[in-house]
Amino acid sequence: MKIYDGAGMILGRLASAAAKDALLGEDVNIVNCEKVVISGTKVQTFARQTQRFNRGGYPLKSQDLSRLPDRFVRRIVRGMLPWKVNRGKEAWRRVMCYIGVPPGLQDAEKIRLEKASVQKLPSLNYVTVGEICKHLGGKI
Repeated sequence: MKIYDGAGMILGRLASAAAKDALLGEDVNIVNCEKVVISGTKVQTFARQTQRFNRGGYPLKSQDLSRLPDRFVRRIVRGMLPWKVNRGKEAWRRVMCYIGVPPGLQDAEKIRLEKASVQKLPSLNYVTVGEICKHLGGKI
């Protein structure tokens, strides 16, 4: 089992690493999902996510985007899996995301990816997933 600490990590890079490990058969847990970072200015990121959230479509088939940070991050990981085939579905079942650190995982060793660290960004323009979910109306 691999446990990733999402505090101060770039979402796309963290999600790709988690998806890769899940496809290889590992159980993947991501903790502190509300502290995961999306790069870009706050105005642009909020506008993009608001547009995604408000996008219409046929109500019975359109995607249901969550306002909770753990489900938000898990949905991003699903986008990096071939989830329509059995191998991807099984991998997606092995990925779990949490707000904060649950009691069962507090003593376990957490992995911090250096390649996904927020210090790798060329500028300080980023927004946390918790801020985005709060902007969309989620209760954290």
